Amino acid sequence: MNFLDLIDNMPETVYQSLCEAVETGKWQDGRVVDSAQRENMLQAIMAWQAKHLNSDQLFTVGADGNVVEKSRSELKKSFAEDTIVRFKHDDI
Repeated sequence: MNFLDLIDNMPETVYQSLCEAVETGKWQDGRVVDSAQRENMLQAIMAWQAKHLNSDQLFTVGADGNVVEKSRSELKKSFAEDTIVRFKHDDI
């Protein structure tokens, strides 16, 4: 199985476990994550996010591994769809 097949078949629970290990520096059983493991996990996390998550960020990594940059009009459109709560000065 190659890397991309592994990412395609990785369950979300494994992804979350990898994220937790990178954040804490420890596996769930308490063993310390070494630097090589951390590098491999970060690559797997970024690849999984690119394949499975739709991001509204300006720069993202696409499912094909290339950097995706949204245009100004795409960003404006994505912000226009979100509801923003607005207050008047006297309301606060």
